[in-house]
Amino acid sequence: MKQRYFKHKIENLLHVTRIVTVHYFDFEESYKSHGESHDFWEMVYADKNSLVCTVEGREVLLKEGEAIFHAPNEFHIHSADGKNAPSVFIISFECKSEAIRILESRCVKLSKEAVRYVYMLLDEAKSTFDLRHTSPDVKKMPLSEKPTLGGMQYIKNLLELLLIGTVRQVDGEDETPSFVLREDFGEYLVNSVIEQLSENVSGRISIDEICKRMNYTRSYIFRQFKRVTGQSIMAYFTSLKIKEAKRLLRETEMSVTEIAAALSFDTPNYFSKTFKRLTGSTPLEYRRARRAW
Repeated sequence: MKQRYFKHKIENLLHVTRIVTVHYFDFEESYKSHGESHDFWEMVYADKNSLVCTVEGREVLLKEGEAIFHAPNEFHIHSADGKNAPSVFIISFECKSEAIRILESRCVKLSKEAVRYVYMLLDEAKSTFDLRHTSPDVKKMPLSEKPTLGGMQYIKNLLELLLIGTVRQVDGEDETPSFVLREDFGEYLVNSVIEQLSENVSGRISIDEICKRMNYTRSYIFRQFKRVTGQSIMAYFTSLKIKEAKRLLRETEMSVTEIAAALSFDTPNYFSKTFKRLTGSTPLEYRRARRAW
């Protein structure tokens, strides 16, 4: 009797479609790149010493052993710290898979296995491309006169293994929900920001603090927050403060001045103007109306 076997369809979590460049640079301690953005991903790994990465205007120190993942169209600048000469591995590539978004603009300490893949990638690239005269400004890598058989595919496979392992690592550290859909991860990110805002409703919190805690760029967090809530982060923060002010007006005998101070408004007058703009009534009008019910 002929047996029937079940054939599992391979679902690609991460699929690299094109390799753009592969580089390894020994920069001088005074090195600074020209700012750039491009329509593909770029992974930068600090193999020796640290590298300063300016991402959308925010400086990030990429420590030795860490990698950062620049998303498509993200403006970035790389520079040495002025004291130490960094050695840096850079690979740029196309990947349309949604799962890679969890790595966007993140600094990640690579695992030993991932670092091994970095060195394997570099060795394979040297056998596949002519990297003798490579520079940060190279737009097209020439092939070797006798490229290794299957070299490009091998590079692609190694890179996918590196990326999948790093996504697993970050996913486990963050305890994020499934990121198969970008919308799901965006909502998780926004909920994390809202949690920080709620915890600081009586005080102050800056966008830079949020970005540092979340380890994402300002532009990415802004974009996701606006998409999910329809508001800017600071507008949402102000609405939380006004919601808390309403509770204090209803449930306590605190004065307008005391409430303004408790919620870290600059002045009682600014608090009253903001309250009226968002609710249509002054704080005292709101208190009288609610207590008349």
